[in-house]
Amino acid sequence: MQLNELIRLALAEDLGEGDHSAKACIPENSNQKAFIYAKSDGVLSGIAVACEVFKQVDPVLEIEPVKTDAEPVANGDKVMLIKGSARSILAGERLALNFLQRMSGVAGLTRQFVEAVEGTGVKILDTRKTTPLLRALQKQAVLHGGGENHRFGLYDMIMLKENHIAFAGGISKALDAVKKYQQENNTNLQVEIETRNIDEVREVLKNEVANRIMLDNFTVEEAKKAVQLIDKRMETEISGGINLSTVRSYAETGVDFISVGALTHSAPILDLSLLAED
Repeated sequence: MQLNELIRLALAEDLGEGDHSAKACIPENSNQKAFIYAKSDGVLSGIAVACEVFKQVDPVLEIEPVKTDAEPVANGDKVMLIKGSARSILAGERLALNFLQRMSGVAGLTRQFVEAVEGTGVKILDTRKTTPLLRALQKQAVLHGGGENHRFGLYDMIMLKENHIAFAGGISKALDAVKKYQQENNTNLQVEIETRNIDEVREVLKNEVANRIMLDNFTVEEAKKAVQLIDKRMETEISGGINLSTVRSYAETGVDFISVGALTHSAPILDLSLLAED
């Protein structure tokens, strides 16, 4: 879904027939200004989205970002100035904050993971565990936090997970089928396959179809042995329950990527507020 359409629908959901609260107590010709402030420390994401919200509410509003996407922000910092119709400012307030808070939350959590593995060469990846129809924004926020995007959807990579392998009849049968599929469809999509133990890693290594092997829910010691066994013959990715207290240990195994679903499904919001200025 295009951003313009997403915002249009979100505004329709919030405004309905109009903001009766503002209409009831604020004159139609009242012009004011307000700042969006940070109420906690974090990393910003969603500035452009918030600007678009206010533009759709009222193209005449003057919007002046003070901070930019991917920029660190501290409690009390001014983030954005909005000037113009008081009614219009209030009409866009909640939706703009909703986008900014959630995207900034993703960016901030991503930055924490990236900083936790600094110096190891490991790249932090997101997953498809996103809010429906907000995936593009959440993945953009991961980039603002210094992470990288995994596949966007089911269409841009061949990724064989536990259920694919089970339905196909096992790892070898699944990879043989993928090789045939690639030949018949003349596709060069990247191939990743999930493994749950060292024996499955060995089975994957017998086949030259996969470009990347995922070590799913491995312990640190198991992951270290697997990375040594793979020995750069394909890319390596670790996934499954990785958190800020364990990510450094996993990064030091020599793996190429660590994917973290929590970046998009469990990130706490960045606390932000819009306040009228005298």
